[in-house]
Amino acid sequence: MSDTPPPAAEPVPAPAPAARGLVELAPVPGSARPDVHAPAHSAQSAETAADSAEVVLADAPADLLARALASISATVAVSIPDPAPPAVPAPPPPLNRLRDLAAGERPQERAFAHGVGALADSELLALILRSGTRGHDVLSLAATLLAQAGSLHALARWRDTDFRRLKGIGRVKALQLCTVMEIARRVLGAERERPPIFNEPDEIFAYLRPFTLGLEVEKCWVIALNSRNRLLRCLELTSGTSRQTLVRTPEVLRAAIREGAHSFILAHNHPSGDPAPSSQDMRITRQLRDAAVLLDIQLQDHVVLGDPTIDPLGLGYYSFRASGHV
Repeated sequence: MSDTPPPAAEPVPAPAPAARGLVELAPVPGSARPDVHAPAHSAQSAETAADSAEVVLADAPADLLARALASISATVAVSIPDPAPPAVPAPPPPLNRLRDLAAGERPQERAFAHGVGALADSELLALILRSGTRGHDVLSLAATLLAQAGSLHALARWRDTDFRRLKGIGRVKALQLCTVMEIARRVLGAERERPPIFNEPDEIFAYLRPFTLGLEVEKCWVIALNSRNRLLRCLELTSGTSRQTLVRTPEVLRAAIREGAHSFILAHNHPSGDPAPSSQDMRITRQLRDAAVLLDIQLQDHVVLGDPTIDPLGLGYYSFRASGHV
């Protein structure tokens, strides 16, 4: 046995501490990862086995790290919703005059209880219209209609297009209103059982008034009379413009003579409502008066028809006879 002592075993170095904060993401391309589970060869020492079991940490490639960080950011991102807009208060509901009235004060109930003669103008219109529209009840619509026209009398001048300008009045309602106005004109102008006698200008005005309601142009009438001033026939002679109508003396006399008239009355309207005669009206009156004498027929009067609410004298007509020109 040799006296040489056996060599002392070299100390096994302690494994290096792992670097903090490093994460093994993936093996570095091109480098082999040691198999820590492979059995150690008999010739290897303990330190060689320890060296083989050590895991080498390597930096991950830059593109892999960037993708990992982006994935984390997308996962933890929190979407912040936009602030809600301030709430807008709803507009107040439109007023409804009909709904606010007591049941007994509504036009239809009042008409049943007291008759249509007890209703105001707007209530009569409301009964004709029957219904309003959204935001415009029938009473408000009728009141607006009267305010636009000025009065029921002025409403007789309105046409279909005038009615349809108002919101809430369509083709059907406009037709209903036009029909009512036409019926009123025809009732007022209906022929009487016995022809009237015309001795005064106000009688002529009352007779022709229904024919002039709503006219926007001038018209001329010849009224043929018998010896007792009783009506033989009323003829519409001409129709002109809003400012004048063409009247020829021979045509007026021919119409009167054809009816066998003892005398006649000439009448025409002024759409403006002012019955004051023009210089042309004065000239035609003089010509007719002088020509009628030659034919042994009498011009009894020339009456200009207007509107009592516009006439400064409040009569609604002008009589050449009453003024001393005939």
